[in-house]
Amino acid sequence: MAAGEDTSSPQPTLVRTMGLGALTVYGVGDMLGAGIYGLIGKAAGLMGNAVWLAFVMAMVVALLTGLSYANIGSRYPRAAGAPYVVHRAFRAPFVSFLIGLGVAASGLTSMATGSRIIAGYLQALGVRLPTGALAAAFLVLLSLVVFRGMRESTWMNMVCTAVELTGLLLVIGVGMSSWGSVDYLEIPPGEGGTEARITVGLLLQGAVLTFFSFIGFEDLLNVAEEVKRPRTTLPLGLLLALLIATVLYVLVAITAVSVLPYRELGQSKAALVDVVRKAAPAFPPVLFTAISIFSVANTALLNYVMGSRLLYGMSRQGLLPARLGRVHPGRRTPHVAILVLLVIVLALALSGDIRQLADATSLLLLGAFVVVNGSLLVLKLRPGEPRGAFEVPVVIPGAGVLVCLVMIGGRVFGPGSEVRAPLIAGGLLAGIALLYVLRRPERVVLEEEEPENP
Repeated sequence: MAAGEDTSSPQPTLVRTMGLGALTVYGVGDMLGAGIYGLIGKAAGLMGNAVWLAFVMAMVVALLTGLSYANIGSRYPRAAGAPYVVHRAFRAPFVSFLIGLGVAASGLTSMATGSRIIAGYLQALGVRLPTGALAAAFLVLLSLVVFRGMRESTWMNMVCTAVELTGLLLVIGVGMSSWGSVDYLEIPPGEGGTEARITVGLLLQGAVLTFFSFIGFEDLLNVAEEVKRPRTTLPLGLLLALLIATVLYVLVAITAVSVLPYRELGQSKAALVDVVRKAAPAFPPVLFTAISIFSVANTALLNYVMGSRLLYGMSRQGLLPARLGRVHPGRRTPHVAILVLLVIVLALALSGDIRQLADATSLLLLGAFVVVNGSLLVLKLRPGEPRGAFEVPVVIPGAGVLVCLVMIGGRVFGPGSEVRAPLIAGGLLAGIALLYVLRRPERVVLEEEEPENP
């Protein structure tokens, strides 16, 4: 019998094809990309040569929620794990609905933004087509890969991850000779040229900015039904991916400020390209542009996989129409969910500038982390709940709740914050709430057992 196949069910199920190596690559590929390629300059402008500390602080924040997600994946290895565990904890379909579609919204806006970024890169390379046409063509091509199957998506992920990893290793390799040339605790002077010190507030600002380089680890929970031995493989793969990403980010940050003064990095629109140009003038800039295209494409691919599995899982739980839970009998992929997402993301990509929308959905994702951490805390304190192969103490999800709330506060009220992103986030929540009212779930399934192959 094929992996993950349930012959007693009239509907085909997802197939388990991902081992530890593939899952770890999936997680690393989801985190690498637009975050480090686009944020390193802004982070250096804020933190100076101590920018590497911002990534370490952000990793600690991400690790708290990552440990909670690893625990959840070990206990309840199924697609749409976040809304599932929220409903299991609170028995509130409305809250589960908000969490599930809020996470999906963050993936859709990321995909739409990425498609327009890729269109811009292609135009810079000489492709003379409108931005909307190029963005739409990319999204349609991506949908065909995701429809084709998890095995094909995994292979594309591996190729793209290898390319974007090569880009980061190239930055480290060409700039390694400059290591030790600066004070790695130097930060920009305060107002009026006063001497600045590394404070908790400054570290928090840096963590708020760089935290989004780590977003993507949560997506691993949504492919749990396509992972071999998920109760042990999923926690290990998630934590390995976080560790690998952190090491790469710290090394890239140290290299960047060693090659270019942090003031120049802070003003650069393509910081890593400028680092490579300074450290290796003979390296063709067009190749680094191509690497950036692969990086952004990988992020879009994994968000597409995440979103389709999230809708599939929510449908199986009764939170969304049953049609969205259908699996193609030949390709073994949730084809209806894939098509629905394609229509929505095409509309977003063709609507123009969506940067504020993407920022707002980042707030929604942090809000989801608060609720998911709280849900795990409730379930760990509830007698009779099953235990997983990987368990964390209750202090971990408790700390995750507090830290994510602080991050939201820093994002909304911190320096450089603006009111538009929170207003858009509120509008999205209102729209999701209206959708819930229009399509109120009649029955939410909790106790459905998922087969796990040895």
